[in-house]
Formats: sequence, C-alpha cells, structure tokens
Amino acid sequence: MSNTEYLSVGELAADTPSNRQVLIAALVSCFGWALDLYDLVILLYVAPIIGHLFFPADAPLLSMAAVFASFGVTLVMRPVGSAWFGSYADRRGRKGALMLAVSLAGVVTLLLGALPTLRQIGIFAPVLFVALRLAQGIFIGGVTACTGTVGVEAISERWRGFMSGMVGGGGGAIGGMLASAVFWITTSSMSGEAFGSWGWRIMFFTGIASSLVGLLIAHKLEESPVWLKLRAAKVAKGAQTAKERPIRRIFSKQYRGVFLANMPLVIGAGAGYYLTSGYLPTYLKIVLHLRDHDISMILFLSSVGALFSSLLVGQLSQVFGRRPVFLCLGFIRLIILPASVLLMVSAPGLLTVGAIAVTFGSLGNASYAPLLAFLNERFPTTLRASGVGLSWNVGFAIGGMAPTLTSLTAPSVSGLPATLAVFLAATSLLYLVGAFMVPETRGNMLR
Repeated sequence: MSNTEYLSVGELAADTPSNRQVLIAALVSCFGWALDLYDLVILLYVAPIIGHLFFPADAPLLSMAAVFASFGVTLVMRPVGSAWFGSYADRRGRKGALMLAVSLAGVVTLLLGALPTLRQIGIFAPVLFVALRLAQGIFIGGVTACTGTVGVEAISERWRGFMSGMVGGGGGAIGGMLASAVFWITTSSMSGEAFGSWGWRIMFFTGIASSLVGLLIAHKLEESPVWLKLRAAKVAKGAQTAKERPIRRIFSKQYRGVFLANMPLVIGAGAGYYLTSGYLPTYLKIVLHLRDHDISMILFLSSVGALFSSLLVGQLSQVFGRRPVFLCLGFIRLIILPASVLLMVSAPGLLTVGAIAVTFGSLGNASYAPLLAFLNERFPTTLRASGVGLSWNVGFAIGGMAPTLTSLTAPSVSGLPATLAVFLAATSLLYLVGAFMVPETRGNMLR
C-alpha cells in the first residue's frame, strides 16, 4: 500500500479544522442527506396522484406499480452517480463535486414539479418523468458520495461517530420532517381536488429550497484538510493525482474484498430503513387506514425520534466501537422490528400506534447511524469518496428492493403485516451476519 494513501496521526493533528469549518461541513452534509430523503418521501406521499396523472391504468395497483418502478430506477442510478462524482471528489477535491451534484439535484427536483401531465402532452409525460428520475438518481448518488465523506473527514476522532449519526440518520430525519411538514401544510390548506390537480407540484417545488440552502452553505465550505494534505504529499512526490482511477482500484484485488465484505451489512441497513421509515406511510394508509393528517403527524414524530436515536447510537459507536454496536443493533432489530409491525395492527388507539411507529422508525434509522464512519474508515483518502458512495448506494439500492418484494409476496392487504414481519426478520438477520463479518474500524482514519 502506498505510504501516501494514509496520513499519520501527527500530520492530521497538525492541521485540525476550526470549529467554523467543522460546523459548515456538518451543515452541508446534513442538508445533502436531507435532500436525498426529501426526494424519497415526497414521491411516496404523492404516488397515487403521480400514478393517475402520468401512468393511468385500469387497475389502480398497476398505476402505483409504475410509480414505484420510477422510484426503483432512481435507486439503480445512484451507484452510477457515486462512481462519477466520487471519483471526481477523490481526484480533484470534495467541494467542487459536492456543489455540482447539489445544484443539479435541485434543478431536477424543480423540473419534476413543472412537468406537464399525460393529458397535456401525451406519452411524452411519463417518458420525461422517468428520464428525470434517472437523472435524479445520478445526482443524488453524487450528493451522498460527497456529503458522506466531507463531514466525517472534518471532525476530530472523538466525535466521528456522532457526526456519522448526525449526517446519515440525522440528515435523513431532517428530510423526513421537512417532507411531512410540507405535506401536512399543503393538504390542510387546500381541498383534495386542488391538491390532486396542482397542489402536489408544491411538494417538488419546495425541494429546491433544501438544495439552495445546501449550495449556499457549500459555497463557504473549505476543502477537506485530510484531502488537501494528502494531495500536497502526492505532489511533493511527483504523483499525478488527476490521472488516478479510484473506481478501478476499488474493484482491484487489493480493495475488492473490502467492498464486497461491506455489502451484507449495508444491504441489511438499507433494507431496514426502507422497510421501516420508507414503508411506514404505505403501511399506515393501506393497512391501518389512518387519515392523511394523522399519518403526517406520526411520520413527523418518527423523524424526530430517528434524529435523536441516530445521534445517540452514532456516539455509542465511538465509545464502544463500530462492530459491537452493529452486533447489538442486529439482535435488537431481529426482535423489535417484526414485533412492532404486528403490534400496530392490534394497538388499541392512535396514541399507541404512534408510539410503536416512532419506535419502529427510530430503530430503522439508528441501525445505519454508525455506517458512514465505518465506511470512511474502510477506505484510504485517495479512494474514500468513491468507496463510501459506491458501498452505500449499491447496498441501499439492493436493500431498496425489499418493500417491492414484500408487496409482491403478500397474499393480500390483510396478510401484509405477517409478510412484512418476515422480511424485517430476514433482513435483520442479514445485517447481523454482516456485523459478524466486518472488522472493527474505529480509529482507522488515523492509521
């Protein structure tokens, strides 16, 4: 391994970022992650309307399936974005790649809200919708590749686990809270007919706000000190940093095993998220038949719970180590998540349902809170943005198939709780196996 891939403890300590730099890095990372989650949740909220306006079919379920397929192509394209933007970030710097990805993701979100419908332009409407979702996948993949590295690299070793929870789980929770709040405000302030006609566009238009705020903060972001020091060391040795090929090296014999060993844990974490927070809006609507107002409030509280649980679990991984926390979470998930799904069906009232749902969503988010720190510690600085982005987005793309498989496997709506419980148990078991497979990484960024 090249001695310019890692920096010594002394070299890192000699150029510790200021508190202002750390705060900006944390904010831009959280807003980037919030944009990712907002993009997911708003489509889930308006899926029936999108299906009617862009993918009409005789059977409503077929229309909905087309909408979820457009969500699926976004997941598939995210690893592509991670490869492109992550490679650029590793070769030329984190800041430029991040600003470009955030800008383009915001533009696509805005365009999705401005699209004419099938009735207005015919077959071009669904074609353009899917094309924009493909582009959104690439740019969001780029955002997660960059923001997944910027914050964790900037923070001191003592708070790296906390930063991981703040960016991964906390940023996602902020995106979920924003989406829930916007959905509640728009549905409460207009009739159902108005929301179905044009109000749904507001959900997409407001997405640009998160992107703009993230872009303004990113403009003040200073380049990662770890990356700058490593580039200086390479330049001093005459290395050609711009001509390196990080993606090729990740799949080389030296790092391919690291990437593949990450997959069971990341897939289990991704499936856990999509089957909890990602699936909760559908579950509350079609299984428990709750009103939109009640659903939005439960989802908002679930996001608040996810924020605090992610911060707590992230910091616990700094105290006790990444691997022990992953193992504990795996055992807890294996019991609590399937039980929560079944208990919500028989819960005596809305308050009890809400309490279980908050626990359900919080645990699903907390299980990937230490994941960003872990992935950053698995790759050297020269490959970090590419390695973190690809590991995260490939794993979450595969894990993101779990809700679709759950819906297709369930014999009926009444049989959905039992089917979901089985999938939650299976994916929690995969997460646990992954936790047994990986080594402890705490402190590896200083080696």
